[in-house]
Amino acid sequence: MTKLKTKEPDILNENELFKIIGGNVRRYRMLYNATNGRMTQENLAEKVDISTSVIGGLESEKMNQGISVFVLYKISRALNVSVDALLKRKNN
Repeated sequence: MTKLKTKEPDILNENELFKIIGGNVRRYRMLYNATNGRMTQENLAEKVDISTSVIGGLESEKMNQGISVFVLYKISRALNVSVDALLKRKNN
């Protein structure tokens, strides 16, 4: 009997994950703008009840801005996307 080889999932480091989340927040905020009206970083921060600098830092991909799972959930709700969408790599 032969064993099937399964591919192990890639484990991202913290920096990679922050860049993916930040890029997706920016991308989905821009898509929200195109379909639902203007959503600035300030508007998003207000809806999520965090500072504008946190959203800016997250979107810039230059700063490793950690956020809680609850904040990630609130961002996803404000942008009308799933949390999963905010965690996906561009090629997925």
